[in-house]
Amino acid sequence: MRRIVAYLVRFAAILIGYLVASLAASAFLNVLFLGYFGYAPEPGHPTIAPALYFSVPFLALFVAYFGFMPAAVVILIAEVLGRRDWLFYALGGAVIAIVFLGFAHNTGDGEFDVTDTNVRLALVGAGMVGGIFYWLSAGRRAGSWRREPLLDPEP
Repeated sequence: MRRIVAYLVRFAAILIGYLVASLAASAFLNVLFLGYFGYAPEPGHPTIAPALYFSVPFLALFVAYFGFMPAAVVILIAEVLGRRDWLFYALGGAVIAIVFLGFAHNTGDGEFDVTDTNVRLALVGAGMVGGIFYWLSAGRRAGSWRREPLLDPEP
């Protein structure tokens, strides 16, 4: 019974970590594009905070949607191998972004394809930021469900 609870707790931690990673990648993209388009308000500007309160979670929905399948593969590999280093997750986030860019390019829809190099690099950077934030919230305990308890073994 304890093992099932451990699996459920780990699954919840993975979902929360994915949510945190999606929000972090979204926030990174929002800040990058605000700077890219020349919007640099002074501190305490009355319009920046409400705009980010809406746009960060809204963009996080798209980040989570388009990155779900490649992220599931990377998370599964990390859990099975027990990878707990931040570099694995940062590079995994970059791979997830590259897989998305390849998918966007191969759909055949010219409106969906990302052709600007700056945007491509921003997406890869957002994937890396998302991977690091996943590591911070859930990746540091990857594979913990596989360890046998030292005391009081189950019958």
